[in-house]
Amino acid sequence: MSGTMQGSSQPQFMTSVGRNNRSNGPGTPLIESIDVDQIVIPEKNSWKNLFSYIGPGFLVSIAYIDPGNFETDLQAGAQYKYELLWIILIASCAALVIQSLAARLGVVTGKHLAEHCRAEYPKVTNFILWILAELAVVACDIPEVIGTAFALNMLFRIPLWCGVLITGLSTLMLLLLQQYGVRKLEFLIAFLVFLIATCFLVELGYSKPNSSEVVRGLFVPELKGNGATGLAISLLGAMVMPHNLFLHSALVLSRKVPRSVHGIKVISDSPYIDLVEACRFYMIESAFALTVAFLINISIISVSGAVCGSGNLNPEDQANCSDLDLNKASFLLKNVLGNWSSKLFAVALLASGQSSTITGTYAGQYVMQGFLDLRMTPWIRNLLTRSLAIVPSLIVSLIGGSSAAGELIIIASMILSFELPFALIPLLKFTSSKTKMGQHTNSIFTSVLTWLIGSFIVVINTYFLITSFVKLLHHSGMSTVSQVFSGIFGFLGMLIYIAAILYLVFRKNRKSTMPLLESDPEVSVAGHGTGSGTEGSLGHLPREDISSMQLPQQRAASDLD
Repeated sequence: MSGTMQGSSQPQFMTSVGRNNRSNGPGTPLIESIDVDQIVIPEKNSWKNLFSYIGPGFLVSIAYIDPGNFETDLQAGAQYKYELLWIILIASCAALVIQSLAARLGVVTGKHLAEHCRAEYPKVTNFILWILAELAVVACDIPEVIGTAFALNMLFRIPLWCGVLITGLSTLMLLLLQQYGVRKLEFLIAFLVFLIATCFLVELGYSKPNSSEVVRGLFVPELKGNGATGLAISLLGAMVMPHNLFLHSALVLSRKVPRSVHGIKVISDSPYIDLVEACRFYMIESAFALTVAFLINISIISVSGAVCGSGNLNPEDQANCSDLDLNKASFLLKNVLGNWSSKLFAVALLASGQSSTITGTYAGQYVMQGFLDLRMTPWIRNLLTRSLAIVPSLIVSLIGGSSAAGELIIIASMILSFELPFALIPLLKFTSSKTKMGQHTNSIFTSVLTWLIGSFIVVINTYFLITSFVKLLHHSGMSTVSQVFSGIFGFLGMLIYIAAILYLVFRKNRKSTMPLLESDPEVSVAGHGTGSGTEGSLGHLPREDISSMQLPQQRAASDLD
């Protein structure tokens, strides 16, 4: 590659330049200089360093307060008042543990989850995992498109189908943000998160839920009513998103961790990792961001429960509460709390939708780069992902209106539940592997806890998937024969699905992808003892710059020699 061409390429990742700087292979992104927007962690050990780590957690937290979560929370409060708040508490704690593993994987190994999957699994398996991950990215974009369309309708009376088309303009905003780097993007997302929180805290103040009942709902588990179990499963399933695991493990690479006792300690030119400080600060940062998301979810359920639990509702509002969705919630709040309440809800929904599109698009970029080593021009990638979400949303909104659009959000939730095991299981296996994590592998307690959490999440999502399919089949209006054949095919599909999950669970890790841990004697023994293959990237420092949020241009193998 000529010097001119190299200078024109967009920098993305950084590796060390020194005696160990040999080619990582044709699939490794390299740059020759450090990006000016790189976020450098100070070498001095101090709690002030925490501010340098703040950012990725807020991008990740958006998935927990997206329009899909809004709708599930509204339904939970409308039907069961405050009884399901404890589900949000448990789900938030589980989400913190899982997200911390994703951050740890990226910090310790210098590779994100999708790249580990590409290195570990055969080509066919890797391709299938990529397809499922792409479906998850599109599925998470659908609620954003519909939620934004609903918000525009509430604020400006724009028809739903026009609002769906307008959401495509957010692509232009996203491309505008990319040139400023990840730090500016993190500030924007944090602002939108706090804007959502402010809107619902104001709503909470005016709806005046019973505080003692709210506290009881948080700490006293109970499931009453026929649909409480199904709704609880929906709440749990919506709290851990598959694309978030790919996103979080990549975003932590935007920080340049110092080479020191608490960063990267260099001994005889061999990198030895002691990333306790980085992992601890990412844990704290994620906990803070997810706590804000937790409070927002609690506020939504409490507002919905207080409004629908009011004794002076007219028949129309009572009907809305019995089948509450994003669109009906606006009219309900307007009738009960006033017009300003409806506008506040719309502002929060708009902020949620627009922030979700940013995180979803970047998750898609990292998924494509990691699984396929394919770099697509950002605006093309964004347009492709958004088109795949806009087309079904536009068709449904034109034909079925707002009620059908609300049903599409539920279908998108089913797709995310379907895909979750194929992101969660590899994450649990990789972070429990000494050939990938070295001395930073999960402790026995952490492994047991995370596998219990992971198994529970996979089981409830599978249950949610099966029950949703049965309900969809029952209300489809098809003939009995058609329902029987559909049920048979669905049952066979479920067997294949379960077999694929078991394959990921019991397949042993066969690749050692630990470029930061080569000098760790414990890892070396583990690697030689298992006889597993080692990827050609050993001996390199982590990619320290992902701050431009742009994917690097594709390079030929000869350019990397």
